[in-house]
Amino acid sequence: MLKIEFYDPSGTIDISQAHAPRLASLERKRIGLLSSGKWQVHRILPMLKTLLEEDFPSAQVLSERSFPQGSTFIGTEETAQLVKRSGVDAMIIGNAA
Repeated sequence: MLKIEFYDPSGTIDISQAHAPRLASLERKRIGLLSSGKWQVHRILPMLKTLLEEDFPSAQVLSERSFPQGSTFIGTEETAQLVKRSGVDAMIIGNAA
């Protein structure tokens, strides 16, 4: 009898670091927007900034122009240091593609 074995190519991913804890509220928080530079993100992030400021008037939202733009910069140590120095409580990374 012919025996066929199938392997799951997706493998497994060991979680080495959990996501940052979620904020209970955006009130009185400083929020940064980070642009991937993908198609249409130049429309989405400014709209998101406006909506956040309307819904959370006490929040300060730093525009995507406050940080380097483009997917090649998102994961760099320099961008991480800029984010840290900005004093944000949360970051939203935009990808509209």
